[in-house]
Amino acid sequence: MTTAGATPAGTRLPEAITGDAALRRVLAALAPARALIVGGAVRNALLGEPVSDIDIATDARPELVMERAAAAGLKPVPTGIDHGTVTVVADGRGFEVTSFRRDVATDGRRAEVAFSDRLEDDASRRDFTINALYADAEGEVIDPVGGLADLATRRLRFVGDPDQRIAEDYLRILRFFRFHAWYGRRGGADPAALAACARHAAGLSRISRERIGAEMRKLLSAPAPVEAVALMQAAGVLAQLLPGADAGGLSALEAVPDGAAGPGRCPGPRDISGQKMDWQLRLAALGAEDAAGALRLSRAEARVQEELRSALPLDEAAYRLGEARAVQLALLRASRGEGLRADWREQIGFAAAQVLPISAADLAGRLSGPALGRGLKAAEAAWIGSGFRLPVAALVDVALQAGDGT
Repeated sequence: MTTAGATPAGTRLPEAITGDAALRRVLAALAPARALIVGGAVRNALLGEPVSDIDIATDARPELVMERAAAAGLKPVPTGIDHGTVTVVADGRGFEVTSFRRDVATDGRRAEVAFSDRLEDDASRRDFTINALYADAEGEVIDPVGGLADLATRRLRFVGDPDQRIAEDYLRILRFFRFHAWYGRRGGADPAALAACARHAAGLSRISRERIGAEMRKLLSAPAPVEAVALMQAAGVLAQLLPGADAGGLSALEAVPDGAAGPGRCPGPRDISGQKMDWQLRLAALGAEDAAGALRLSRAEARVQEELRSALPLDEAAYRLGEARAVQLALLRASRGEGLRADWREQIGFAAAQVLPISAADLAGRLSGPALGRGLKAAEAAWIGSGFRLPVAALVDVALQAGDGT
């Protein structure tokens, strides 16, 4: 096993990372300063998982990073220069380059930092050991705090003292559960970390709802977030963030078979497992009192949550909200014990494809103004109630009667 400060010989990043031409241009531009790949790119590369952004840590100060990047024909952008971060653009891609830092003061939301020449200072201020892994230009991994051993066992552990790390930024509580959902081993949550999260749960009230919402989206998008959410509930964190939420609702949703909901089977090859992974559906399954307000969701996101609380019959939901939303409603209802028709999937697909066969033109000269609106609304209700099978003539009669007030 790896101990803090030690790295097994031969632990290297794959050539797919180290051979990245744009990355190599940035690292070469910073020389002879020390410049290292850091954080998520190292973690994911070692796990064989996709790497999106590549961040770089350096002992060069931001001004020197700007100067050397420009001299090398790259584009430096001072995106967070006060905190030591310069985005260096190479071959159309941005690489965040951040100077080694150490914390001077923290207040639970933000930190006052000072630049440092020591990698150990930079590593010691990071949140989790698996995020404090570095690699040089040749891919040799540097492990100042024992992150490799934790990565090998899928154990999420705070760097140093968990209470201190959390007190520096209370959002790290939620990040712990999010990273456990994505990278942790089932049943392997660190007891010391969990205890610290429970002790400091109230500190999340100091964090903006927007930051909390961003973390919850990522957590609920994990392939299997059930255990992480259950741990959140046990630690008192879920109630702090989402009053009224119950992790059991998410567990029940995940337990709905991919090929069936309630007693009915999904006809055809269409798999519904992907829809169960939708973070919006998972959020709705938790049953919080006001998820949209608690997480400061956008207007469009809040509308989705409202639709997922709909009490409409499934066929009407499919007609009004679309096939995908109706399928999600079916999954939610099945997770809550509601029985569904054996052909529920076909029912939804049929209803979603329907278009009301009459329009205002069919009633022209006979109804107008508010009467026309009443007539069309009545015809639509009758059409839905008939299973979308009433003929046009019957629908026109319904519209005219409603429009005339008879």
